[in-house]
Amino acid sequence: MKDEFQKKQIAILGSTGSIGTQALEVIAENNSLFEVYALTANNNVGLLIAQARKFKPEMVAIANENLYDTLKNGLSDLPIKVFAGVDSIAQVAEMQPIDIVLTAMVGYSGLKPTINAIKAGKKIALANKETLVVAGELICELAAQYNSTIIPVDSEHSAIFQCLAGEGNNPIEKLILTASGGPFRTKSMDELEHVTSAQALKHPNWDMGDKITIDSASLMNKGFEIIEAKWLFGVTPEQIEVVVHPQSIIHSMVQFVDGSIKAQLGMPDMKLPIQYAFTYPERLRTNFPRFDFNVCSQFTFERPDMDRFRNLSFAYYAMEKDGNMPCILNAANEIVVEEFLKDKIGFLQMSDIIEDVLAKAHFVAKPTYDDYVETDKSVRLLTNQLIN
Repeated sequence: MKDEFQKKQIAILGSTGSIGTQALEVIAENNSLFEVYALTANNNVGLLIAQARKFKPEMVAIANENLYDTLKNGLSDLPIKVFAGVDSIAQVAEMQPIDIVLTAMVGYSGLKPTINAIKAGKKIALANKETLVVAGELICELAAQYNSTIIPVDSEHSAIFQCLAGEGNNPIEKLILTASGGPFRTKSMDELEHVTSAQALKHPNWDMGDKITIDSASLMNKGFEIIEAKWLFGVTPEQIEVVVHPQSIIHSMVQFVDGSIKAQLGMPDMKLPIQYAFTYPERLRTNFPRFDFNVCSQFTFERPDMDRFRNLSFAYYAMEKDGNMPCILNAANEIVVEEFLKDKIGFLQMSDIIEDVLAKAHFVAKPTYDDYVETDKSVRLLTNQLIN
């Protein structure tokens, strides 16, 4: 058995992204409690080298095999094991000394490493929502089978998780996920026809990576979050409500069967849910910014407009249809976001294409892991064909 005072060994999958870099800040601020065992990245080899030189993990891996020599040479004077390739990242996630795996990879790429970490019985700090979107039923079954704990890192799901602490088996009536509304909340359909990716990347409250920022602007991020919430908290689609809360101080709420509502509040800072996932059930003292009621004296709420932001309605449809439909939704979205970021398609066009894909892609009611792999591959091909 590990000494109770031994530092927790943490693997960060996606260490060069927004969540990964903030997680490293949390670790640096609590270096008597945590130690970096492994770091992985997709392409950002320069930052990965800098992180490895600072935190000196046991191993690092880069998904892009063409960058192996650059990574190896950049760390040649240090006793750090260096790996490359997608499979190597999945293998890193299951290494025996690791206590916590933070899955902060973007999109579908997080699925296989998360499965490997679950099968190795690791505690999962889940920031890769697409894993549960794509294969929620499979992930939940594996977590139960291998006794792996999943702690959500998304601010909304962390908020719900915190609201449920101490509630035992008290039945949930409704989960209320809050949304900022993104940078285009007040824009008309005519205005949305002409918005650019540069405008979409200017989120009013949160500092996030490009992909999730675009998803936030289109409300697809909130759509993915309702699907994730279904699996994390064992509720039905009818029990999940979205409300727009532009101040982003109430991160989400839980309504119980007696009508009581519990909410979790705080400044929009991802370091708080990251740290909570690392330390749960304990809370550590922090120097994070505190909310001041004298500065923001009003909270406002409004219904999401699913006519202007159709992606949220697509997510409800995919969640209710179940099977591989959420996987179809995710794959189509990843492609259209890539093309929008290149300014090859328009903001509203993303939803048009996704709707077309949902109608045309092959539906599988009871998918296996192989079905998810095939769905992701075929839908990406279909989506690209519809774009071109």
